[in-house]
Amino acid sequence: MNSSIPYGKQYISEQDIEAVITTLQSEYLTQGPKIAEFEEAFAKYIGVKYAVALANGTAALHLCAMALNVKAGQKVITTPITFAASANCVKYCGGEVVFADIDPKTYLLNIQSVKTLLEAAPKGTYSGIIPVDFAGRAVNLEAFRKLADEYGLWIIEDACHAPGGFFKSTDNSTQNCGNGNFADLAIFSFHPVKHIASGEGGMITTNNKELYDRLLVLRTHGITRNADLFINDAQWASGNTTEKVETFPGWYMEMQELGYNYRLTDFQAALGITQLERAEKGLEKRRAIAAKYANAFAGSSWLLGQSENIEGHAYHLYVVEVENRLGLYNYLRTKNIFAQVHYIPTHLMPYYQQQGYKKGDFPNAETYYSQCLSLPMYPTLTNDEQDFVIKSVFEFYNGC
Repeated sequence: MNSSIPYGKQYISEQDIEAVITTLQSEYLTQGPKIAEFEEAFAKYIGVKYAVALANGTAALHLCAMALNVKAGQKVITTPITFAASANCVKYCGGEVVFADIDPKTYLLNIQSVKTLLEAAPKGTYSGIIPVDFAGRAVNLEAFRKLADEYGLWIIEDACHAPGGFFKSTDNSTQNCGNGNFADLAIFSFHPVKHIASGEGGMITTNNKELYDRLLVLRTHGITRNADLFINDAQWASGNTTEKVETFPGWYMEMQELGYNYRLTDFQAALGITQLERAEKGLEKRRAIAAKYANAFAGSSWLLGQSENIEGHAYHLYVVEVENRLGLYNYLRTKNIFAQVHYIPTHLMPYYQQQGYKKGDFPNAETYYSQCLSLPMYPTLTNDEQDFVIKSVFEFYNGC
């Protein structure tokens, strides 16, 4: 096969291109109506009250930590098998990151490991938990919510891999990733390899109106134009005019706390809207690809584990654990198949080793890292391309 096959890939349709061009030709490139349109459509898709569009998923994580008042001295628990941003957002606010090991079967944050940390410290030691819907598999947030309530903790759900993913709660109801029923806040990413691509972009979802209002201010420099929230009086805001003034002039705004410029542009939002319209179709294809991989590799002696084909998995990634991972990785590259590793354990990044973490701290995460590989997984992967990937994997292990 001549063309390269990456592990993930965006698909830009003619409809996407037309939507972006139309927005580029409109009056607004940023801070216009497409932002609210995207937010409303995304909130409806997820089944949540509020959504806040942002520049990227990292910005979303940062503002979540700010909105929940993470500060120096506070400890927050997360998984080492995630992109570094899931942990870094705590450090941005001066807090301390504490890792807990993963479940070796699901690759998700192990609730028992978290419980062990909480039980070993006085109540009040920890402030929150950041579980990650890794690879697209939904964390059982109902169980985490029960544990969090016992210890007075908030939850940020990192759902970057899982728009459209879900788990079943104890009453057998479907709980969509990011729906706000158990997490205080949830975040999504619209990076090109994600389910919904807007170039860069992110979203925070919540059912908490107070957090929602604060996020809107933090997104735009900490500035509000809502007169109901103004601290200064209208007379002063108008320039101490001799006239009696009771309403604020149209130009007036207040920076009430230190925020950031984490806005999404209107043309990115336009792309996000059209991408969202075919999100369910993309999910169907991802699940079909996953089922084909699972069936092809089942029972192979070199296979040490693979992403379970379960209900509700959104399959951002299809992960296999294999013998001689490096050899397979290099062999696939000779075939123009660009598999990837997700992720190097965050606690073993040099920055976090400087915070005191070391090899051997989280054996499940480290064993997983030593043998994991993400195979190509994206909706436009053709049957022939997937057959070629599968054939190439078997060729390597059969010693062709």
